[in-house]
Amino acid sequence: MRPARALIDLQALRHNYQLAREVTGAKALAVVKADAYGHGAVRVAQALEAEADGFAVACIEEALELRAAGIRAPVLLLEGFFEADELPLIVEHDFWCVVHSLWQLEAIEQASLLKPLTIWLKLDSGMHRVGLHPKDYHEAYQRLLASGKVAKIVLMSHFARADELDCVSSTEQVAVFEAARQGLVAEVSLRNSPSVLGWPSVSSDWVRPGIMLYGATPFGEGQALAARLQPVMTLESKVICVRELPAGEPVGYGARFITPKPMRIGVVAMGYADGYPRHAPTGTPVLVAGQRSQLLGRVSMDMLCIDLTDVPEAGLGSTVELWGKNILASDVAVAAETIPYQIFCNLRRVPRLYSGA
Repeated sequence: MRPARALIDLQALRHNYQLAREVTGAKALAVVKADAYGHGAVRVAQALEAEADGFAVACIEEALELRAAGIRAPVLLLEGFFEADELPLIVEHDFWCVVHSLWQLEAIEQASLLKPLTIWLKLDSGMHRVGLHPKDYHEAYQRLLASGKVAKIVLMSHFARADELDCVSSTEQVAVFEAARQGLVAEVSLRNSPSVLGWPSVSSDWVRPGIMLYGATPFGEGQALAARLQPVMTLESKVICVRELPAGEPVGYGARFITPKPMRIGVVAMGYADGYPRHAPTGTPVLVAGQRSQLLGRVSMDMLCIDLTDVPEAGLGSTVELWGKNILASDVAVAAETIPYQIFCNLRRVPRLYSGA
């Protein structure tokens, strides 16, 4: 059996969720969209359900998967509904729903619903992706209440640059939000992972931890609370071939790496078809036989090469950590000029093995 696999530490997951609650004192929706960032939405939700205040997903398909698996906790649809005919399903399964556009508000007003909805009313406070314009916010709130089809409204927005700790954008967005919600009596949700960790002064009754749940920092530099996160996923495989090469020999496609001296090369059963970033360059860190080493040459679809020259104890069958508790996913992401969100979400083909249930 091919040795590539992803080990998912559910105890680390719970630690990270508890950290979000601890540092904010707020209720927390665990964000499990995109198959829990590649970690497996059902297993993640099952591991957190006993303590989580609820979950957040992108769309109704993801929410229905959780309900089919027996998850009864609240589930928020972060993108709301895409067609008005989703509203009966939202009511049937008791989903919470974001309203970010006037057409969604109008669809609710026109719908015949068996029971009222819980709505998270989203303001565009400056990200300019989705969300109501500040001038429409008060009226939308009042129309939802007047419709008789809403039991509760939570006021929300989303930060565009909270991962930039020295940027004033988040402070400006808070000011826009506070001005838009003047006079509205409702709970508030503003803080995602970077603002949970890096913006303690932002008031939020509900927080929405995403990437931090999975133990990866959202910041490009060190940050005290992010240092307390525990990596949840360890992506590992084994050395399946060892080559002794003299100086001047090419390694891998395109001869992107030429041995500068006699070297010992390990071939690992892992490639971009598994989700390892194709653009990770020579020098990207790996751990082999418990020792730190590096990637060599171009990543292939199913294999990659690593340096065994200074790790004499490593050989055929040695375990290789591509990212995890020793090689941080954020460090691999920096080397590959991407972000840990993407490398987690790109995971495929490899089996996921869970511990700490």
